[in-house]
Amino acid sequence: MTAATFDPCLPAATRDLTEPTSQDLAQSIRREYVDYAGGLATSFALQGSGEPLLCLHGFDSSCFEFRRLLPQLAAHTEVRALDCLGFGFTERRLDLDYSPEAIRAHLYACWRQWYRQPILLAGASMGGAVAIDFALHYPEAVKGLVLLDGAGVPPGPVPGKFLISPLDRWAVAFLRREDVRRSVSVRAYHRPEVFVTPDAELCAALHLQCPAWDEVLRRFTRSGGYGSYRHRLGELRCPTLVLWGRQDRILGTKDAGVFERELPNARLVWIEEAGHVPHLEQPQATAIAIREWLQDL
Repeated sequence: MTAATFDPCLPAATRDLTEPTSQDLAQSIRREYVDYAGGLATSFALQGSGEPLLCLHGFDSSCFEFRRLLPQLAAHTEVRALDCLGFGFTERRLDLDYSPEAIRAHLYACWRQWYRQPILLAGASMGGAVAIDFALHYPEAVKGLVLLDGAGVPPGPVPGKFLISPLDRWAVAFLRREDVRRSVSVRAYHRPEVFVTPDAELCAALHLQCPAWDEVLRRFTRSGGYGSYRHRLGELRCPTLVLWGRQDRILGTKDAGVFERELPNARLVWIEEAGHVPHLEQPQATAIAIREWLQDL
């Protein structure tokens, strides 16, 4: 049997992945220089063809977050999972800013290079805030939004904005700990006994092996991260699909109703038997909801 080949941006531990969806996603990851800050090596996974859909991961995550959803959608659309600036396997240059404004600028550079037409934008958790922020600043680039238990409603900045060194470094070191990451995973799933597997934990931690992970995460945290867009939701005129895990223990379920009420053109679909990551826990139900919404657009 021929050994699997992976992009050089992926760490050697990628070969220890055991689940087929993880292995397949890893083999579809590539890096491409995007015209941002003189050229930035940007990683993404790309599958399928048709209507373009760009997926944005959550905080301290990567395109591996969409390993189970992409195959469900690839037969119907061109779906690309992007590693946002400062995250995943995208190049981390220490001469760059790592703030929501910089992430938006990098995302716009990706859009100009790959699309130059209105696209569908799907954001999970923090990725939902990234998507909302982008749609508010570049409405001409967004055909529709999909929010997967998306952030953007709760008020206030990331507390790390107020951490002075070395407290910020200690906070990032704390986040690196295996027991801490496992605890977060357990809370993210409705059925952690099924989904928090060694393969899942490896997928969630591979990007920690990338150069400058800790320093760049610290800079993003110090920027304040993403706050609340609640007062601006009425400005978003594009159709929005709000997908929410019925048993979300990270954000809870109240924000789903806020999005449904305050977004002018929103549809709320509950994903049953799912926590904060329905695209990982119930990928088929999530994909069906997205496909049905696309048919109605």
